[in-house]
Amino acid sequence: MANRRRGATDGDFSYVSRVVKYTLFLFNMIFWVIALVMVAIGVYARVSKHAETAMACLSVDPAMLLMVVGVLMFLITFCGCVGSLRENICLLQIFCVFLVLIFLLQLAAGILGFIFSDKARAKVTELINDAVIHYRDDLDLQNLIDYGQREFGCCGGTAFTDWQHNMYFNCTPENRSRERCSVPYSCCLISKDEAVINTMCGSGLQLQNFLEAAELIHTNGCIDKLVDWIHSNLFLLGGVALGLAIPQLVGIMLSQIMINQIREQIDLQNYNHRHQSDPWL
Repeated sequence: MANRRRGATDGDFSYVSRVVKYTLFLFNMIFWVIALVMVAIGVYARVSKHAETAMACLSVDPAMLLMVVGVLMFLITFCGCVGSLRENICLLQIFCVFLVLIFLLQLAAGILGFIFSDKARAKVTELINDAVIHYRDDLDLQNLIDYGQREFGCCGGTAFTDWQHNMYFNCTPENRSRERCSVPYSCCLISKDEAVINTMCGSGLQLQNFLEAAELIHTNGCIDKLVDWIHSNLFLLGGVALGLAIPQLVGIMLSQIMINQIREQIDLQNYNHRHQSDPWL
């Protein structure tokens, strides 16, 4: 028994697994680099973006959101990197606690979004309608709306007539725009066989009824199309949510394993210190 105890307390023995230590370090290093990239993109977008009016249609500035998330992610992964490399229990605990909080917040957001789906839909409707109003104010916003209308085969928020709320497309007598009573080209029904694309296919279609307009453009709104897409891709969305959760759970598990190993190593060192002069060992 004495020999087994002596073997277990040799100076080169360690409870801290190198596999766990460097796996956790590399895990945090990867996300640390991703955080730096997110901050850089956010700063670049914020500096180069001048269309403040267009961004007013969004509850949160995407560039600012990207910077905030990037900075938080940078600080958390920094604690994980240094904590794992230096075997620092305090930093590893901070890293683990933040991961648990983020995971619980994501879980709560998903549950609340499911319970208050009607309010979530109303908020999405408000965002899309505001985006329609500011369609011409920012090129990036315009490209995003055009992409969504083409991909989902829709036009406007609830219907193609929502484009009357845009100052360039409304049908008021005061509007002297060439696009008066029209809809964007991205609303049009495009045939793959067309040799020459008519970019003015949406001209004046707000003056027509749904049946007449449906021959040339998509008349259904993008909100219903988006809801239908979500319902038909629940497994895909679930997979994305799981893909976001797995790295967090892995980080929590590895950090807890390493914390326990470090504590066992400390206990071993304390035991050696107390019994280093014990003649019976």
